[in-house]
Amino acid sequence: MTTHAFLRVSTVLQDTEKNKLDILEFANRLKLGNVEFTEEHISGKIDYKKRKLGALLNNMVAGDILIVPELSRIARSIVQILEVIKVTKEKGVILYSLKENFCNSEDSITATVTSTIFALVAQIERELISLRTREALHARKVAGAKLGRPHGKGKSKLDEHKEDILKLLSLNVPKTMIAKQYHTSVGNLYNFLNRISEVD
Repeated sequence: MTTHAFLRVSTVLQDTEKNKLDILEFANRLKLGNVEFTEEHISGKIDYKKRKLGALLNNMVAGDILIVPELSRIARSIVQILEVIKVTKEKGVILYSLKENFCNSEDSITATVTSTIFALVAQIERELISLRTREALHARKVAGAKLGRPHGKGKSKLDEHKEDILKLLSLNVPKTMIAKQYHTSVGNLYNFLNRISEVD
């Protein structure tokens, strides 16, 4: 068994020392042995498979432990966070997230993925959505673009989330939870899925 800790910061100006201390205190409290740190300075928008985190997960084996300071350090989207949790579970890697007091080794994790996981990442996603929205609106305003939803038949506010929605469906996340995540009704979600299936 090897205990790993993963730290990601988006800029070199961010300090990881406090996170390191918190992780070491946690590992000592649970008697997890020596901790091997993997740290990278990169945007969480980049697919985790193309980052050090992907290489780390590939090399980990059943019984290994992975500690992160918070789930948002894994990635900047719910889809990738869910994928990493799923990968660790399938490989038998124990994942701890300190901020959310989360561990993936509980026997009930599969049955409660739609409630537990979404509850854990809901706050993170709200913060990320708020940040991304402000950045996008500012960029469009500076570029002189007209703000507002596009008009016309067949347009949907879910269009921009198509890939994430299809990925969540492949992870067996119920449509009721997906609709809630993207602030729409289940009926609208079904209409959207029917439309894109006809197009495909």
